[in-house]
Amino acid sequence: MPLSPLLVKASAQGRTVVDVTPERAGWTHVGFKVLRLAEGESESVDTGARELCLVVLTGTVDVEVDGQRFDQLGTRDSVFEPVSPAAVYVPGGKTVTVRAQRNAEVALCTAPAGTEPRTVSVIDPAAMTRSVRGKGSNTRHVCDILPHTDPRAAHLLVVEVLTPAGHSSSYPPHKHERDALPEETRLEETYYHRLNPPQGFAFQRVYTDDRSLDEAMAVENHDTVMVPRGYHPVVAPHGYDLYYLNVMAGPTRYWVFRNDPAHEWMLQPAA
Repeated sequence: MPLSPLLVKASAQGRTVVDVTPERAGWTHVGFKVLRLAEGESESVDTGARELCLVVLTGTVDVEVDGQRFDQLGTRDSVFEPVSPAAVYVPGGKTVTVRAQRNAEVALCTAPAGTEPRTVSVIDPAAMTRSVRGKGSNTRHVCDILPHTDPRAAHLLVVEVLTPAGHSSSYPPHKHERDALPEETRLEETYYHRLNPPQGFAFQRVYTDDRSLDEAMAVENHDTVMVPRGYHPVVAPHGYDLYYLNVMAGPTRYWVFRNDPAHEWMLQPAA
């Protein structure tokens, strides 16, 4: 059976783990790339007409933006540590160089830069909001890296989620595909998945009300799922914790979602 067109398999070799461009995804806003850098290796990128949120998933790196240096960013050895990541926001028109001080994995999250002038800034891990959502087997742990309440970005929204083994996430299923404030906003989205232990797998479904889009995928460590529209729940099987990094962007930088009415009953208070 061929792979789902929404599933981007990770590369086990080379510096680039995954690279999702708007052209590849067939959409307008979200770009997503993950680099693995060995100690001493560096990578340079020009942001051009796009803004960038650089997230240090693991390891420690130095970042330079047009001569402005930010050293020793990142403390995690694993994305499953209960610690917020280091991150840097970079507007359009900048040259960014990231150099690994030790083996590192870095996510490059991008969206259109917009027209307003913006500034380079480190996103303080201590200021990132950490929260617990859901209850029972729907409990998950959230870290808001660049939420819509943070005014520094034009379009980007970035969040990471840890879903314990045997739990569901992005659940009840929800969508954000229409410009219809205050009920819903249109946001493209990527899910970058990590599993612990790494040989594990998880399941993600992306589907619309009319089922014109209905894809069910088994995702493995480092795989990415593209969500152009529709509901997009995730399930972590017994024995394997699931981490994912979400990147969202759309015409309006605001996250408002609509739950699938068929499953919204489970949010009602117990009688």
